[in-house]
Parts: sequence; structure tokens; C-alpha cells
Amino acid sequence: MHEFKRLKLKNGVRVILVPQKQSLATTVAVLVEAGSKYEVKSNNGISHFLEHMCFKGTTKRPKPMDIAKDLDSLGAQYNAFTSQEYTSYYVKARNEVFDETLEIIADLYMNPTLDAAEIEKEKGVIEGEINMYEDMPQRKVWDVFMELLYGDQPAGWNIAGPKETVKKFTRDDFTSYRGKHYLAQATSLVIAGGFNEKGVMKKVETYFSALEKGKKDGKKKVMDKQSTPAEKIHFKESDQTHLVLGFRAFDAYDERKYALQVLSDILGGGMSSRLWQTIREDMGAAYYVNAAPDFYTDHGLIAMSAGVHHNKAREVVTAGLKEFERMKKELVSPAELSRAKDHLIGNFFLSLEGSDQIGYFYGGQEVMNMKLHDPKHVAKAIKAITAADIRAIARQLFKEKTMNFSVVGPFRNTSFGDILKLS
Repeated sequence: MHEFKRLKLKNGVRVILVPQKQSLATTVAVLVEAGSKYEVKSNNGISHFLEHMCFKGTTKRPKPMDIAKDLDSLGAQYNAFTSQEYTSYYVKARNEVFDETLEIIADLYMNPTLDAAEIEKEKGVIEGEINMYEDMPQRKVWDVFMELLYGDQPAGWNIAGPKETVKKFTRDDFTSYRGKHYLAQATSLVIAGGFNEKGVMKKVETYFSALEKGKKDGKKKVMDKQSTPAEKIHFKESDQTHLVLGFRAFDAYDERKYALQVLSDILGGGMSSRLWQTIREDMGAAYYVNAAPDFYTDHGLIAMSAGVHHNKAREVVTAGLKEFERMKKELVSPAELSRAKDHLIGNFFLSLEGSDQIGYFYGGQEVMNMKLHDPKHVAKAIKAITAADIRAIARQLFKEKTMNFSVVGPFRNTSFGDILKLS
């Protein structure tokens, strides 16, 4: 499979090397424990905005064009993203330009100028991005769902933040936030692909040993309680109703996650899944329908989502609930269990073909302070799941009092509460 090495610089920066001799490319990714969960109400959105600003100029490359030009001249693929738990920057390029790749990503991560004029310009870009997501109901419904589950705390806020907050950010806000979070002990560096291992750590040390350690600001524990089913309807004149129906689960460190992954695959993991066959094929009520779990450092969820005809929304919800209920009552058949495991493992291994994908497989575990497992471990854990495990986890999680339902569509003064029921 994949050999990997976990090392650490003297200042605490964690380094993961995943050599792949057959790979034509190498990915260098930096991941830092600085996501929207580390924010407060007054700076919601700053993690995401700071991610943008790291591409807007460094001490060595003072203009955005300087960074873009140098990366493009390498023929590189590059980007960054912000999640609730962390922010990441990556560059993927051919092996021959690894040294240049490492230097550039270190520069943009370590030395952003955070120019005040660039900040003002970028506010318009961020506002445009927020507006874009508002116009995407298939995505918006998930924002509504997370707000329903977690309310007025970081886990329930939009990662990009509200426009009125974003408009107020100053350079001091960025330098203050960065100084509290972009620290050595909170930083993980992943190098995966066909790079030459010889001398690589010396190069890493050259660029990253200057990163300061300091005192890291933490985050508040997520309040994750519920005693009655809840719904949230977001009115939008859309051509399709988008809905999410789900339940609270557990965090990413819980070993029950493998059983929940298999359950989710049976429920809505592909074209042979129960939800697909019932809602799309038999009812003809939706174009897309699926189910999946989502795990974080101190909470988690499992949910189905679908885009349905407006007049069939209630039918789809009822059909979905029947499938959730069925998981609690019946043992899945040996054939269905085997098919789901093969589908999960097969897709998982296919997802690790690129240097960027395998890099983030290990990097994601590291930045969330998880024990590092290789793909074989994951496959073995999935294979070990039994039908009894699946029914047990369904009985633990699929309870009416922890049910949540969000909708984006043309609904005013409407409630689905009368059908949000489980026995």
C-alpha cells in the first residue's frame, strides 16, 4: 500500500512524507488548525478570508500576480480551502519542480503581507462568493441544516461568514487572528508523490523552522443536544425542492463510524442503494438522492439529501423515514452487506489514486489529531462490520427526538412536522 513517515521539526511542525515512486507528480499541502470553529461571532468568516489573503502577496512576492505567475510557470495545480476544523493550502506539480513548489507554498503560508488595499478589494470577492452559494440551493440547504442542528455557535455558522461582518475586517483583525492560530504546533505539512526523499527534511526545515510556536487559541466545545424533532424551511423560488433529513451522530474518533459508513452506503451510497431505488427509480420523484455521514472533532451526523419535485416533497420524506426505520427493524441481507462493503472500499481506494488525494487522506487525520491509519486499516475495519452492528447503530441514532429536517424551496407558512415521525 502506501508507506508513510511521520516526523516533527524542533518547533513542533508535523511533517508527513508519503513517497510514491510511480507518481509523476508531488503534492505539498499545509494544514493548520484554524477553521470557523475557532472564531467568535464578531470575526465569523475570518478563517476563510485569511485563506484568500495568503494568495494576495508575500514579502518575496508582493503582488497576487507574482504568486500566480510563479505557480503557473511550474504548470502547477494550486488552491486552498477552509473548513470548520482547519484551513489548508496546496500545490501539486510535476516531481522535477518539487523544490520550487515547496518554497512557494512555504512563502505564501509563512509570509503574507496582508496588504490593507488588497483586503478592501478582496471584500468584494468574498461577498460575490457568498452570493454565489446563496444562489445554489443544493448547497444552501446544507447551510440551513447545520444552522438548525447547532444554532448560534460556530458549528452552526456559515464558514464564509455574514457579509456585514466580512465588510468590517481590518488588517489588525487578520494579524491578530493569524498570530493566535498559524503557529508551529498547529501546522501539519504533507508531501506526497514521486519526490526524491533524499534531503527533503533539510529543505522542509529551511523553510518552516522559522514558524513560531506561541500560545494557541482553542475552540469551544460544540453544544450538541436535542429533545424534539426540528425543521427549518428556507423560502426560495427554485425549480426544485432541496431537502436534508438526518440525525445527530458522534465524532470522528468513535470506532462506530465504520458501521455508520456501511449503513449509509446501503441507505444511499449509490445507484443500487435503497433510497435511490425507492425514490428515484420506483417513485420517479428525484434527480439526485443520497445518504452519508459527516464527522467532526466533537460531533457528527448522518443525513439523506435529495432534489425533488415540489409536489412530491412530502412523499419523499415519508419514503426516506421508512428506510431509516427499516434499518432499525431488519437485519440487512448478506448480499446487500457484501455489496455495500465492496462499493465503499472500492470507491475509497479509487479516491486515493492521486498524490493530492493520498496526501489529504493522511493530512486530514493528522490535523485533527487522530491516530494515523493507512488505507488497509480502513478497509479491514469496514470488512469487519456485521449486519447486527448496522442494526445496533441504527437503533442508537435513528430517534424521533434527534431528527432534523431542512428544506430550500417555494414554501411559505409550511410545516412538515406532522410527518416527521418514527416509531
